[in-house]
Amino acid sequence: MRIAIVNDLAIATEALRRAIASDPAYSLAWTAVNGAAAVERCRSDRPNLILMDLVMPVMNGAEASRRIMREAPCAILIVTASLEGHHALVFEALAAGALDAVQTPILGGRGQVEGTSRLMLKIAILARTISGKAGRDARASISPARADAIPARLIAIGASAGGPGAVAAILSALPAEFPGAIVLVQHLDAQFVPALAAWLNERSPLPVRIAVAGDLPLEGSVLIAGTGDHLVLTEAGSLAYTAEPRDSFSRPSVDIFFQSAARRWPGAVAGVLLTGMGKDGSAGLKALRDAGALTIAQDSASCVVYGMPRAAVELGAAAFVLPPEKIAGKLMEFSSSPGSGAGPEERAGIWNRFNPTRSRL
Repeated sequence: MRIAIVNDLAIATEALRRAIASDPAYSLAWTAVNGAAAVERCRSDRPNLILMDLVMPVMNGAEASRRIMREAPCAILIVTASLEGHHALVFEALAAGALDAVQTPILGGRGQVEGTSRLMLKIAILARTISGKAGRDARASISPARADAIPARLIAIGASAGGPGAVAAILSALPAEFPGAIVLVQHLDAQFVPALAAWLNERSPLPVRIAVAGDLPLEGSVLIAGTGDHLVLTEAGSLAYTAEPRDSFSRPSVDIFFQSAARRWPGAVAGVLLTGMGKDGSAGLKALRDAGALTIAQDSASCVVYGMPRAAVELGAAAFVLPPEKIAGKLMEFSSSPGSGAGPEERAGIWNRFNPTRSRL
């Protein structure tokens, strides 16, 4: 895999170069000292992956990511020395299509590169995503739903590349008194999730925070998966984290959360799969649709990366294919429909209402 480095600091570029050289599966494509130079290089020599710094002269990493995804799309990993004071830039870059973010390794005094393990893990995960080798389907061990569990309307959202921007567009269009519980699984390194919650809080009338084990999804609130483990619903209707399956390269996995919602949530459910590379979430969205949920995939025109939603559409998992602003409207319609959706008959009625072309099995 050919990897490009965009960084204005020579010492950081050298640390990244040595990290790449440590694995024979990777080679250095080129280097650039600012975002503008990177955009220009991508037009003539598109690499498989770009390691993009954030704060650079001439053009920062967020704007460079936006232009590259528009003019010469390729996978981008944000590599930054520090989050301090740069939260907005991180999420501008992720909204533009960068796949993830990680801290820059450090070149020590003896020429040793420190802090490369997380970077190399991220590169390995992205390499598998780019090549399409997703490994075996990730499936959690899930028990049937309990009839006496919490019957609130649950909105389960999954997103990857470009997700922060799409999620912000949806949340900003919902009212503060929105009568649904929202749970978000966003592909993102755990160290950046607190910043994502803060960033979304500035754009959402609903309170946004990281999900803690034991939390109950509650109406009018947004909970975000916040660790490298998978978020699932328990039989009691609360949230929990699980390390299994350990070989799932999407961590946290949208599929695993969607599948747990399909099996364990007794009330009405809406599943929303947003922009992202790969196919995580498509099987889970299909499980939700088969269980009677309203299912929505983001449309190709509004996606930064039309991968995960495309896989869901091809699988027949999405009842609706919509841009973010129309997704918000559909969720409002769903949340205000009559009945609590707590019982199987009401859930089936809601399913038939929002899935008019199919009948419930």
